[in-house]
Amino acid sequence: MAKKRIQFMCTAFRDGFQSVYGARVQTPDFLPAVEAARDAGISWLEAGGGARFQSLYFYCNEDAFDMMDAFRGAAGPDANLQTLARGVNVVGLDSQSSDIIDLHAKLFKKHGMTTIRNFDALNDVENLIHSGRCITDAGLKHQVCVTLMELPPGCTGAHDAAFYSDTLQKILDADIPFDAVCFKDASGTAVPSKVYETIAAARKMLPAGTFIHFHTHETAGVSVLANKAAIDAGADAIDLSMAPCSGGTCQPDILVMWHALRGTEYDLDVDVEKVRAAEEVFKDCMKDYFLPPEATAVEPLIPWSPMPGGALTANTQMLRDNNIMEKYPQIIAAMSDVVRKGGYGTSVTPVSQFYFQQAFNNVMFGPWKKIAEPYGKMVLGYFGKTPVPPDADVVKLAEEQLSLPVTTRPVLELNDADPSKGIAAATAVLQEADLPVTDENIFIASTCKEKGVRFLQGKAELGIRKIDKAAEAAAAAAAPAATTNGPAEYNVSVNGNDIFMAFEGNMVTVGGKVYRVAIKPESGGSTTTSSAANGSTSSTDITSQMPGSVFKQLVQPGQRVREGESILILEAMKMEMEVASPIDGTVATVNVQVGDQVATGQVLATVTS
Repeated sequence: MAKKRIQFMCTAFRDGFQSVYGARVQTPDFLPAVEAARDAGISWLEAGGGARFQSLYFYCNEDAFDMMDAFRGAAGPDANLQTLARGVNVVGLDSQSSDIIDLHAKLFKKHGMTTIRNFDALNDVENLIHSGRCITDAGLKHQVCVTLMELPPGCTGAHDAAFYSDTLQKILDADIPFDAVCFKDASGTAVPSKVYETIAAARKMLPAGTFIHFHTHETAGVSVLANKAAIDAGADAIDLSMAPCSGGTCQPDILVMWHALRGTEYDLDVDVEKVRAAEEVFKDCMKDYFLPPEATAVEPLIPWSPMPGGALTANTQMLRDNNIMEKYPQIIAAMSDVVRKGGYGTSVTPVSQFYFQQAFNNVMFGPWKKIAEPYGKMVLGYFGKTPVPPDADVVKLAEEQLSLPVTTRPVLELNDADPSKGIAAATAVLQEADLPVTDENIFIASTCKEKGVRFLQGKAELGIRKIDKAAEAAAAAAAPAATTNGPAEYNVSVNGNDIFMAFEGNMVTVGGKVYRVAIKPESGGSTTTSSAANGSTSSTDITSQMPGSVFKQLVQPGQRVREGESILILEAMKMEMEVASPIDGTVATVNVQVGDQVATGQVLATVTS
């Protein structure tokens, strides 16, 4: 009997990059691998969207539209190039107005894309109606999504097969035009039996011949089994990737899935030897990029804290940028409580980032002491309706800290009424910056905001992580001397217990664990006050409560400020945090510049009174 051919999309160059390198990959480095995939017979490729839009402006100093044009050139004219969109959020963390959503579809069609996979992290179907119609009106294929995840153990009320069937029925009732339905599990946590039940139910609900696609990650270690369950239930296609962007936080490898299906009634219909050759080209293309160890591993604790693969390395890269990677285990642990109390939005961007930001705040400032603005706006209803009501105490905290009421107004209605959003607002920003007003620039300014404008002004910074071969060579040359001299080693007795410690450069080993450290004078807390010699004035140091980068300077030396007035805005973990003056006074100094990385306790400015 003839085997059923299972189609697949190769995600290596979009979700792969996001899941492994935090989306920070430059276009010329990977185009030879796209050509190799083409030559291996792979004609369905994920080519952009999602984090691979903003990241090009934020970290790669590249234009995403130029990248898409180059991708089309490398993949050939007949390839199905697919991108990822987030409903009303299109390709950013913030939601957009109707005209920007429409512009998104038109521009992606203009720059060579074929298909857009479109999802809403809250499974709020209202957020998919306008975007879905824009995609099809632009002449693109629309793959509408239901987003999946497993709730942390002990949680109920959503994310079961009945919930997903209800979401699909709402999509059908809304008469959203689509060419395919995708069930998207970004965290790879949906148990295979539930995947089977969900897709089998969908196959019965949908018209005969409807194309069903399943997407998952290997993060929780069950992706191959989940893919097989989806195929058994009637899915037509799955997502697969190529090494070095496969397994771990990404999709299973094409070769792995080919092997898993051997001897079954299914066939991927690939030339595995050509795929092997293409993977070797890809490995060579990426050999200079830092491969985060967490990107290659299965994480058994992910079902308790469902962090999607595409967000995991993006966040660990930011933790590394801010020299606080040691906080990662605590943040992941804190995510479980954040998900439990947040209304059960699917842990996929942007909601996964909201979860991570709130977990980050809970670790850095204390549990629920500081509500992250995006998380707070989500529980208040500004991104749509959550699957279940969020925790009432958290909602109250968000109302108080953000000074916003709960809303049930549709997101598009809110955004269309917001004068800071839309084509007119972006046009004004470009004109003020003396930049050309083009459709592309309008979209960049709308979705990437200040960082997009900085890119257009030629002021973007490079934030990719490549292996420093010169440093490696220097370290290797110094190795014999290091072996001879060795680190400074001590046995420190604390309360009668001996603890081994070793110091070498900025690395210290304590009890077998290695930490990166910086030694500096004690700052004396968040502010310090010193009196002038004549006793008539005092100076207050304003210090950073956490590491980050300086995003905006709001005042100049000599300017009067009042207590609580913001002096600077720091950015950390894609959040903007205001640094306020604790007193009435005059700004004496601003000790940092926009773009500077700052550490916890670092003096940012001084105010005299």
